[in-house]
Amino acid sequence: MTDTRTTPEGQRPEGQRPAVPDGPEGHESDGRSTLPDQRDDAVADAVRGNWVDRLAPARSRPYLRLSRLDRPIGTWLLLLPCWWGLTLAMLHDGNARWEDLWILTGCGLGAILMRGAGCTWNDITDRDIDGSVARTASRPIPSGQVSAKQALAWAIAQSLTAFLILLTFNVPAILLGVLALLPVAIYPFAKRFTWWPQIFLGIAFNWGALLAWTAHAGQVHAPAVLLYLAGMAWTLFYDTIYAHQDKEDDALIGVKSTARLFGDTATPRWLAWFLVATVTLMGFAVIGAVPRGEILMLVLAIGGPWAMGWHLMWQLRRLKLDDNDRLLSLFRSNRNAGLIPVLFFAMALFA
Repeated sequence: MTDTRTTPEGQRPEGQRPAVPDGPEGHESDGRSTLPDQRDDAVADAVRGNWVDRLAPARSRPYLRLSRLDRPIGTWLLLLPCWWGLTLAMLHDGNARWEDLWILTGCGLGAILMRGAGCTWNDITDRDIDGSVARTASRPIPSGQVSAKQALAWAIAQSLTAFLILLTFNVPAILLGVLALLPVAIYPFAKRFTWWPQIFLGIAFNWGALLAWTAHAGQVHAPAVLLYLAGMAWTLFYDTIYAHQDKEDDALIGVKSTARLFGDTATPRWLAWFLVATVTLMGFAVIGAVPRGEILMLVLAIGGPWAMGWHLMWQLRRLKLDDNDRLLSLFRSNRNAGLIPVLFFAMALFA
């Protein structure tokens, strides 16, 4: 995400000021944004030819755009820590059950819904600023396609639907899910009072590691906490990269971010530390989760953070802070980076 605008929606015209950050829904752009020419009501910073503009019924499009359903990267970044937590919890107790398939699916549906609710909440809180910026003035609320009250009703509807899914989990997981609303609500405002809004994003976006672990195991164990902290370090890594796209405009409107805090010179060093923290914390989570004596399982599972670390290193080596296309591409590549531990943890289950 960026500065805290968590919506990697692509490039903006030179000199154009950005809208205030989208929230935990962020990371929602999946491609380079261009001025859409296929529909008069299309959002200016959306991906050209997205399925919402092409296929969705006209009356549903404003609501689908509020939810960023045309930009799946944010959903992936919210979902992957859930799958880390679930697969590592299964390794921890050696008890993979059929109901874990529902936990895996429920987390996927919940990620779509809660990311949509978070994006909608961000657009509500930023509607006045969005309306004064050319790139964001065509979004559903400032363009008049929906009112703030309609958007709020949509956010509530998505949240309630997600809550119904949450109710199918055990009581500790339900309580954790309700508690997650707090960082989700706070995040959109973080860039106004701290230079580290990415920490608040990390708190919100990686909550699923704790929730999915608890949905399987019935309680939070130490490896789940370490996994959660690893996810926060990963978020600091990818969202600092994303934030560098907008640091000049953010300075004009007073939005804070780690990109502005670190500057171009220190950013690579900070990213390297976030990389080390991600790999180390996830490695300790794996060591703590895998039962003693399961050597093959441990070797396979530890391959997750090891291989993910190489992917993050690859990103660091390709980093060009003055190339917005490169920054966006690297940001988007974190879907693959986050999938790597899932694959290794899944393989370890069969060891």
